[in-house]
Amino acid sequence: MRTTVDIPDPVYRRLKSRAASEGRSAKELILRGVEQVLKTPRRRRGRRVKLPLVPSKEPGTLHLDNAKIYDLISFP
Repeated sequence: MRTTVDIPDPVYRRLKSRAASEGRSAKELILRGVEQVLKTPRRRRGRRVKLPLVPSKEPGTLHLDNAKIYDLISFP
């Protein structure tokens, strides 16, 4: 498959220099980089946060302030 990629001039000069020093073509280095990126597993999003439940005898009527929250939940 053929494609066109715009590479900034300074990056392309570094690419050509590196390819020449390794005795490879720029195409080989680009393919090696693409394969490396595809081989690396995707990063998962951050862990899901589990919020604590605060029990209430009358749901929807519990009025909390910071002091009450610190009394109900143990913080490290």
